Amino acid sequence: MRSPSYSVLPARGLRATVAMTLTAGLATIAPAAAHADTSPALAAKPYMGWSSWSMQSSKYPGLNPDGDYSYLTETNVLKQTDALAAKLKTYGYEYVNIDSGWWRDKTWKPQFDAYARQQADPVRFPHGMKAVADHIHAKGLKAGIYLPVGLEKEAYGEGKAPIWHADGCTTADIVYGDLRTTNGWDSAYKLDFSRPCTQKYVDSQAQALADWGYDFLKLDGVGPGSFKSGDNYDNVADVAALQKAIAATGRPVHLEISWSLDIGHAADWKKYSNGWRLDTDVECYCNTLVSWENSVDDRFDDTPGWTRHAGPGGWNDLDSLDVGNGAMDGLTKAERQTYATLWAIAKSPLYTGDDLTRLDDYGLKLLTNREVIAVNQGGTEPARPLTPSDPQQVWAAKNPDGSYTVALFNLADAPAAVTADFTALGFTGKGAVRDLWNHENLGSYKNKITEALPAHGSRLFTVTPHGSALHTTGHEAESAGNTLSGNASVADCSSCSDGKKVGNLYLGGKLRFNDIVVDKPGTYLIKVAYVSGDARSVNISANSGSGARHKFPSTGDWGSVETVNVPVTLKAGANTLTFDSGSDYAPDIDRIDVPSTPRQ
Repeated sequence: MRSPSYSVLPARGLRATVAMTLTAGLATIAPAAAHADTSPALAAKPYMGWSSWSMQSSKYPGLNPDGDYSYLTETNVLKQTDALAAKLKTYGYEYVNIDSGWWRDKTWKPQFDAYARQQADPVRFPHGMKAVADHIHAKGLKAGIYLPVGLEKEAYGEGKAPIWHADGCTTADIVYGDLRTTNGWDSAYKLDFSRPCTQKYVDSQAQALADWGYDFLKLDGVGPGSFKSGDNYDNVADVAALQKAIAATGRPVHLEISWSLDIGHAADWKKYSNGWRLDTDVECYCNTLVSWENSVDDRFDDTPGWTRHAGPGGWNDLDSLDVGNGAMDGLTKAERQTYATLWAIAKSPLYTGDDLTRLDDYGLKLLTNREVIAVNQGGTEPARPLTPSDPQQVWAAKNPDGSYTVALFNLADAPAAVTADFTALGFTGKGAVRDLWNHENLGSYKNKITEALPAHGSRLFTVTPHGSALHTTGHEAESAGNTLSGNASVADCSSCSDGKKVGNLYLGGKLRFNDIVVDKPGTYLIKVAYVSGDARSVNISANSGSGARHKFPSTGDWGSVETVNVPVTLKAGANTLTFDSGSDYAPDIDRIDVPSTPRQ
């Protein structure tokens, strides 16, 4: 861990790479499960605002002068509230979220009321949490607050602390008799929801926050996730109980859960909450707020698997967007734009952890670009990768008006050109291109857009098709005319195009498509439909060529099909196309679609 256990200091998520998925096609997403909804408008779109944690966790000179995490004070929250109201409110930023530590002093000793509920530390927040919420509301903004999951050990009080409005109930009546621990830090006793007093305790927490006037609650350390698994760390019942308790207060409260949540429980997170952190903390816990290598770049691998789970009522949370403070952010200008681009197209909540009183000009432009904000807040699906998870990537989403939002990324450590082929969007010929970051119409492009990008650079466009629909020929992986070798075998697949796929492509397993016929020689952008519960690589070659190895993003589970587009050079006439696992494990293959014409 980066810091000691939570009972001393708040140990947060460490860097991790979590396998995720792509969404199939560019059609509008239909959520697989209902989202939590305590109000018709709650989480209708990704929320926007500010959070305290990035500055609390940083070792940037002067931010935490009285020790680790000491930035969090009433004075600093009110300063950020006023700055947000003055600079960002008009662009849609509205939440002021107080993160971990509001009930703990600067040595991390906690405060609880007589009913084992967190209570404001009188030094950090001398006027109490209701007064802070009142100030936030007076600025026309919404107030957010934080809790860890479970009953904090220090609140147990030898099991004798009474539960508010629950006659005869004490803390001994809401946990397991063996005092088993839970959450990402093992800092709390696990709540036992088979006992009637337990829901009453959660109700009392929700009522206290509602009475103070809070509009947002982040529940942290939730499992399965937060680098924990097993029965003790299964907090689905906690989230469900909290959602029920919030509804009973009658106050609409956005419930966000954290961190690195298990995608296998996506249906639960969607049912009981309004957003879920899919990854570890973006902060670097260093002398800046973030760094590219710490975990900003991880999001490109970890986000795609969650894409299909996002929609009105609940969103994939990529964590704080710290692009506004220049040197304190710890990123180049190119990295700051790329960071903001991914957050926008993924439809992550847009909440910055920057010092809003010291935004530089470039950061302010990034945070207030109305065209980019519209991509995030508009009525379209999150973008997904059109390409494999290679250093140069293209992501896209289809918009309701028939245009496409298209992002180009160079994740390499050196400059490189990145091309978005219009065939990957489903058309050929001309398309009108608008540069969203620069508010500029670039005119008509034919068949593709190619941009020279700096290391970790990006561009963001709207592409409006003015060409013709793409014609392709499909080839099923399980066709009897194909050749399977090694461990490769045909398996049932209810979500695959013909109900079958080729799997067991591992340790030398191969799938060879035979008789891929094209009229002209050239490089063809072939769409590959696949299934992969984690990110896996495969070598793709045509005829006797050596081919190229590509990493396919996870599809999130072994029952969902997604697609990527891969360039392959073919000769005129008949060709073979081989998917070779090599010495590792490859994705399962559903089918390929070959365009009628090569790249232009």
